[in-house]
Amino acid sequence: MKITVIGTGYVGLVSGTCFSEFGFHVTCVDKDIDKIQHLQQGEIPIYEPGLDDLVQRNVSAKRLRFTSAVTDAVKDADAVFIAVGTPERRGDGHADLSYVYAAAE
Repeated sequence: MKITVIGTGYVGLVSGTCFSEFGFHVTCVDKDIDKIQHLQQGEIPIYEPGLDDLVQRNVSAKRLRFTSAVTDAVKDADAVFIAVGTPERRGDGHADLSYVYAAAE
């Protein structure tokens, strides 16, 4: 199964890495090209115990990869997860879903 995760923050990076550890082929996508380049070099932008080792192992096994090319990443995916920020909307405390909608487009 091929999975694409859009967003490489705490939720997206950890989820994508865990999916790859389960044996799925995962492509993690982010619009931040610098972040993707760092991930491709094995530099993890967040701290989660054991994440560095899991990323390294699954990249080496070719089950996990990172890109900024969202179109290519989703075209052959069996499932796509959107894991982008949902900050609090000003004034009413509800989640601002504009990033989710933008990623879906």
